[in-house]
Formats: sequence, C-alpha cells, structure tokens
Amino acid sequence: MDSLGRESRRGTWYPWLYFLGITAAETLIALGRTWPGVILHVVMLILLIVQAALSDDGRFYLALILAPLIRLLSLVLPMSNIPMIFRYFAVSVPLFLAAFSVARLSGYRLRDIALSPGRWYIQLAIALVGLPMGTIEYLILRPQALVPAFQATGLVVPTLVLLVSTGFLEELIFRGIIQKAATDLMRRGGAILFVSLLFAAMHITHQSWPDLVYVFLVALFFGWAVFRTRSLTGVTLAHGLNNIILYLVLPFFPLNLDQMWLWLKGMF
Repeated sequence: MDSLGRESRRGTWYPWLYFLGITAAETLIALGRTWPGVILHVVMLILLIVQAALSDDGRFYLALILAPLIRLLSLVLPMSNIPMIFRYFAVSVPLFLAAFSVARLSGYRLRDIALSPGRWYIQLAIALVGLPMGTIEYLILRPQALVPAFQATGLVVPTLVLLVSTGFLEELIFRGIIQKAATDLMRRGGAILFVSLLFAAMHITHQSWPDLVYVFLVALFFGWAVFRTRSLTGVTLAHGLNNIILYLVLPFFPLNLDQMWLWLKGMF
C-alpha cells in the first residue's frame, strides 16, 4: 500500500514537472536563447510521448504534447518570406491535424472536448467580453498592426485567420482537449488552474509581466466558462475578437490611458 501511495503521489507531480519544463523552454526563447529553448521543447515532446505510451494517464500526456508542438512549429517551419498574418494560418494547419489526431487517439467525442454550440445567448455574452479584453491587452502590449492599412477589403481574410487559426485553434487545444484530459486526471479546480498557468506560460515570449497576469486571469475565466457551458463557442469568439481588436483595429486607432480616464470621468 505504501509503495502504491508513493507512486500515486509521484504521478500527481508529473504534470507540474512538465509544466516547469515547458515554462523554462519558453523563458529561454523569450531571453533570446532560441535554440536551447527549442531543444528543451523537443526533450519535453519526447518525454511526453514516452510517458503517454507507458502511463496509465496516457491521454493527459498525449494532450500535453500539443503545448510544445505549438512553439516548435512556429519556430521551425520556414516562414521568413510569409506575411505575419499568414504565418498563423501556416502553423495552424499541422496543429489542427495534431489536435484532432490527439482527440481521436484519446477516444474523445466532439462533446467531450466542448465542440457543441451551447445556448446562443450565453455564448454571445461570453463572446462580447472579447471586445474589452482586446482593448485591455492592447494597452498592455501596444503591438504593431498585422496588416498594412485599415481597409475593409483587406481585413476580411486576416479577421478569419485570427478567428480560426488563433481563437478556435487555441481554445480547442487548451480549453477543449488539454482541459478535458486534465479534468480526468485532477480535480476540476486543479485542472482549470493547470491549463490556465500553461496557457499563460505560452505567452512568456511577449516579454510582459502585466500581460502574463492578464492572460492567466482571462484563461481562468475561459476555463470556468467552458466547464459551466460545455461549449467552446463563446470563448472561441471572445478569443478571436480579442486578437482582432489587438492586432487589426487598435494599432490604427491608438488609445491613451489618460484620454480614457478623462473620457470615463466625463461620462459621470
């Protein structure tokens, strides 16, 4: 009984050890040590594949493979001559294949990974949260626009790319597949916390502590929303709207915190 208990306790630590490894790899990349970071991600990937094959909790480690795979594909694929907005699409194609392959190998049905429409009015309310979210993150990061000009005809394809290749893909991976696998392994609250920390760690390359805190809080909300509604619809749209506001809209209409404060005071 003691040996079984020790094995069980060790098993509960394994996910967090992988989290630390992925976080370390992301930190190396953020510090400009790209190849050491890539090598560490490859090591994590190999270890996860082995653990998925040998562990009784194989579905969780199989799902976790998707996290280092995101960074590896974004760094290794030859995309230097591709416009930035289309790099998201290029990376998303193999990631979609990997995500649905993991779901199929794990025996997940569509509803298991929250691929259901949900109640439209609840999902719409969640989706609209993406508008203030994008504004807040813009004020934190102040990124450059992903398109050369703010023109309706030139925004259609970039908008679809951000909705599908960032919003839907990342929610499918983190709040759909990984959160489902983590919930089967951990308690519900621990699963949402783990996925939220992992999602925030994948944003270390933004090199902004305020953004890390913000992304973590958003991830907690998204995780809770998916658990409560069992649907990715709202969080997918919110995530997509966040990125559209962040990268396609506000860079052309920059906001100032002082101006916003004066505007808010004027309302009252």
